[in-house]
This record gives sequence, C-alpha cells and structure tokens, in this order.
Amino acid sequence: MDTVEPDERTVVPAAAAGSAPLEGLGDPHRALGGFLRARRGRVAPERVAIAGGGRRRVRGLRREEVAQAAGISVDYYVRLEQGRATRPSAEVLDALARVLDLDAAERSHLATLAGSRNQPAPRAQVGPALLRILDSLTPLPAFATDHRLEVVAWNPLGGELIGGLGDPGRRDRNNARFLFLDPASRQVHPAWEERAAEAVGQLRVAAGRSPGDTELTALLTELAEQSVDFRRIWATGEVVMCAAGRKELRHPAAGLLALDYQTLHVPAAPGESGLVVHVFCAEEGSPEAAALADLGAALRPSVVPNASSRRLP
Repeated sequence: MDTVEPDERTVVPAAAAGSAPLEGLGDPHRALGGFLRARRGRVAPERVAIAGGGRRRVRGLRREEVAQAAGISVDYYVRLEQGRATRPSAEVLDALARVLDLDAAERSHLATLAGSRNQPAPRAQVGPALLRILDSLTPLPAFATDHRLEVVAWNPLGGELIGGLGDPGRRDRNNARFLFLDPASRQVHPAWEERAAEAVGQLRVAAGRSPGDTELTALLTELAEQSVDFRRIWATGEVVMCAAGRKELRHPAAGLLALDYQTLHVPAAPGESGLVVHVFCAEEGSPEAAALADLGAALRPSVVPNASSRRLP
C-alpha cells in the first residue's frame, strides 16, 4: 500500500499554528522546501510518464518521483524540501523547474529562494517626480504600490476607483489587508478570487526576495491568522508578477467598469524597493470611458490645485 504523505495544502487553523502560521517566513531554505512541496502537489503523474493508478493517495508527484525525473538523488531532494540543503546549482534548479512545469515567474521565484540571503528590509521612497507623473496621468486612474502592496501614492481618480484611498476611514491602504480583511473589497472587485490570488502571489515573491523584512513578515502573519481565504490561497504556492490585462472594478456611482490596466515598474535605488505604478484606461468612446470622465468631473471640485496626487505620510 502506498504511504500517505501529508497534504501540504491542508489549512492549519491559525490558533494551532502559533505566531507565524506560514511556513518559511524569514527562512528562505524552509520557504524553498514549502514551495517545492506545493508545486509537486499540482503536477499530474502522467505528465512525467508515471501511472497515476486508482489507489494512488498522494496528490501530484512523490518526492522520489521528482528526484528521479530531475536526475538527482532522493536523499538530496528530501533535504531540499526539509530546508537542509542550501544553494542548489543552476542545473538542479533547471531540472526541478522542468519536472514541476514552472512558468517564467515561478522559475524566477525558485531561483530567488535558492539564493536568498537575509538583508535589511528595503524601503519605498516616493519622490516629487513620481507624484507629478501621477498627476500628469489624469484623467487616467493611477496608483503606486510597494513590495508589501502598500498603496504609497495615487491620483484622485485612482484612489477613488479602488475603494476610496483619499479617506483613511473608507479602506485600508494596504491592498492585501483590504482584500482579505475588509468585506467591502468583494464589492469593489467582482472577480475577488482572482485579485486575491494575484495579491498572494505577489506577496510570496516579495517574501522570497526580502526574507529579513520584519514588516512584511508581520503583515503575512496577520493575514494568515485572520483570514481562512489567505491561508487557503497561500498554501497553493502560486507566484504572480504584475503585468497587464483587464480588470473589473465596481464603483458606487460609476457602476461596474471593465478596464484595461498596465503596470509600470519604477526601478529601485540601492537600499530601496522598486515601486509599481498601476494605470487603468478605457477604450475611447466606450461606456467605461464616459463613466470615468463623469467620475473625474465629480471629483475635480474637491481637488486642491497642484496637489492632486497623495501619498502616505
């Protein structure tokens, strides 16, 4: 009979998980092991020419199957998953990425975890030039986030579109905290599950890049302790990089808007974290374009001249 391995995607209640319910926080070696377990759990045995069989009780691939397909010893692979093997070679990482069917973002994350070293947490800096850029993007909604998904700057239409950033009482200015701890986020984001998975994937990348970031660790721990959905999505091991596409947003006055978006990356200076500027737009002549114009006109009387973009104190 097959040995049953623990299901890595089983959610552990926060009360039983201690102060750091997410495996590997602050420890890139343990994070690497957790990522490998989650990824092998999603690979169908048939993909690597292994018969699944009706009695198979392990999700995805077993450790020995991954090791065999990657051409490495079972003992070494087990040590990788247990966080006891450090800094695997590029050849080993490439073989594991191939067997686990990792995409480009996941391959990058795997390499980051394998080579991570504890470093001081990067700080986000919002300069006057970025504020002027956000202003100049009007009438397009735009806002900027740091690696912790903190919204650090926005123009009025951007702040209004994603739940009212101009009013601290309306929503938390951290996008992940807003998504998982504020029921209002499900009204703002009709495709809530997609946005939630996106946020978790981005935070996973940030945690891999900055294992020594105590503020990020505190945020992840808070979310894991307070949100079953966050724990569930985190356990899948998904990795997401900001890109472009289309999102639906619902505004109480403008209604449901399907908008195209583009993310613009602001490079990091030494000791700082890069920022991501999120810009939304609508096709010319579309109902969404008209709704954005009306919403912008409604906001304009309350905007102070030459100070329309806002940032965190």
